[in-house]
Amino acid sequence: MQLYADQPARRTLQIAADLISVGFIVIWIALGVWVYQLIAAFQELGVQMQAAGAGFESTMVELGNTLGSVPLIGSGIRAPFGGASEAGAALESAGQSQQTSVEAAATAVGLFIGIVPVALILLVWLLPRLRFAVRASEAKRVLATPGGANLLALRALSTLSLTVLARVSDDPAAEWRAGNGAIVARLAQLQLAELGLRSSVEER
Repeated sequence: MQLYADQPARRTLQIAADLISVGFIVIWIALGVWVYQLIAAFQELGVQMQAAGAGFESTMVELGNTLGSVPLIGSGIRAPFGGASEAGAALESAGQSQQTSVEAAATAVGLFIGIVPVALILLVWLLPRLRFAVRASEAKRVLATPGGANLLALRALSTLSLTVLARVSDDPAAEWRAGNGAIVARLAQLQLAELGLRSSVEER
């Protein structure tokens, strides 16, 4: 697999782009984790609410049971404490819900910050890099096959600008059809150069 161009300048730009892109990916992922942790820290409020509600509920139930067992007061005293314990249970439930909501929000925001920019970077950077690797590897593979130079020359005729082709010959298409080895080699070399590759093409 041809990952980088043979031309030093283009290869340097590709390596620099790779390093910058990977660096940005690491930064955005780290930022997403940091934001997740920042938001998730607000769960502590829910933890405190849950603990306070559970403690209040337990205390009210205990007081109700204790006072209800006193002969002169009777079991009727338990009702107010039972109602108070329900308020504690509600507070405990609210604390649990707060923790769940904060966790969901932290996860959603953290993933958005960590994934969306990374996806855009991959779209802008990785796809063109993969396209280059495939095209460059294919070009070298074609060149190594019999008649490969002719195929590269044909691609040059169909993809390169007329200005570039005019520097090769007044009528490069006719020269290619006539099998002019020098023109075919020149066109093949131009196609390789367009991909950032350097390879000698023998005249045939």
